[in-house]
Amino acid sequence: MTHSFFRTVIITLMLSPGAFAAEPAQTGNAHDARQAIVLDSEERAVVLTEMRIFLQSVQQVTEGISNDDMDRVATAARQSGRNAQGAMPASLPGKLPVAFKKLGFDTHAKFDALALDAEQLGDGGHALEQLGQLLNNCVTCHAAFRFEVSAGEHPDAAR
Repeated sequence: MTHSFFRTVIITLMLSPGAFAAEPAQTGNAHDARQAIVLDSEERAVVLTEMRIFLQSVQQVTEGISNDDMDRVATAARQSGRNAQGAMPASLPGKLPVAFKKLGFDTHAKFDALALDAEQLGDGGHALEQLGQLLNNCVTCHAAFRFEVSAGEHPDAAR
């Protein structure tokens, strides 16, 4: 398959979940119906850092697929797999809703499956399907949850 075909499919997959599953942009004082997860600044920074690592992996996986480089896909996906989870404050797990934790664990597992299949199958089309499913977890999570910093703390205190 041509690189332009893969690029077209990747762009379509990346835009489609947001187009069909995301809520309209919030304006003014519109009520944000997502479940609030209240964290202190350090806990929030840890979670946001992990999400940025997910996004870096998605970008690198996408680039690997578009260049038909399954080694790069596997390496990038593994960066966000279960074994790549960093240290977290002991207080954090108790503050996270079960649904959030399930999505997080499933997302790490999907990255691991993507890495393994990229190595064993070497099929860019299959990797692209897996990436689409993985991105659905991201869309689902961002549509369902938002973070608030504990009262009296500034959101950027731990950055």
